[in-house]
Amino acid sequence: MTTSSASTGRPEDGTVASSGRYIFVLMNNFTMLSFAGAIEALRIANRMVPNSYVWKLAGEGGETAVCSAGITYGLDMDLTELQRDDIIMLCGGVDVQAATSKKLLNWLRREARRGVKIGALCTASYTLASAGLLDGKKATIHWENQDSFAEEFEDVELTKSVFVADGNRMTTAGGTSSIDLMLNIIATDLGEEVANMVADQQIYSSIRTDQDQQRLSIPTRIGVRHPKLSRVIQEMETNIEEPISPSLLAKEVGMSTRQLERLFRRYLNRSPKRYYMEIRLQKARNLLMQTDMSVINVALACGFASPSHFSKCYRAHYDTTPYRERGAHSAKTGGI
Repeated sequence: MTTSSASTGRPEDGTVASSGRYIFVLMNNFTMLSFAGAIEALRIANRMVPNSYVWKLAGEGGETAVCSAGITYGLDMDLTELQRDDIIMLCGGVDVQAATSKKLLNWLRREARRGVKIGALCTASYTLASAGLLDGKKATIHWENQDSFAEEFEDVELTKSVFVADGNRMTTAGGTSSIDLMLNIIATDLGEEVANMVADQQIYSSIRTDQDQQRLSIPTRIGVRHPKLSRVIQEMETNIEEPISPSLLAKEVGMSTRQLERLFRRYLNRSPKRYYMEIRLQKARNLLMQTDMSVINVALACGFASPSHFSKCYRAHYDTTPYRERGAHSAKTGGI
């Protein structure tokens, strides 16, 4: 395990940063890539326009935080009262539910009432939503957590964008999307020319906007560029709770059921029914691992008429039952 000291980004001449002070709150098992991408953008911006940004690292206890890669970071401060013009960047990662403590939620609510602007990197959108700070707002979260988030937080308008800024709340999808958010902030604060210079320093050739989607297109994901196949898969991914029959899917793209069967066999080496089942089971696994939904409700949310049928299909695919899967995950993480 390696220990990394915190860097405050404080101007050497003691002046106050012109564009605000960022408080990076490092949750347990936070994702290093999202955190590093965001803070590096600020550091490079300070090279272009000195004394633009200041940052500090915070967390529960105020001593250290460990990222999902096992690296320990020294913190500058505990969860204390902030200045009103501070900007919180909450950094989430693996098992964000376990890292979302009552102390953290209460602190976030208190700072939000004081008017502090709050952003969430990677899975930290879950924590903001748990605090009720995303109700009625647009937000995003890593695609792997979208299913569970949508089930748990109905008052949040979930999008698939790489990042979202809605009023005084900001959320990102994880990975390099934090770079896109920070580059857009820098463009607002210091101008697009500076933001482009920062991107150039990072060898970041295309700055994405809040209109860009976080996942690869279906043709890129499956490695096949066939418009009708892509349309059918999109319909499958959109209709999980109430699956559409292969005959109706075929009809929607102007094919016979047999033609659709041959198309899937040729390009994906499985039947449409099997491919659809795998999509539904993947969503079910996400819900089991990331929420406290009952197994019955997970089954219904993924289009299974009964828990017994769900359990049978799940075991055939994952070689374990839904109950055992959840029990093993809870034992590993200490529960959700």
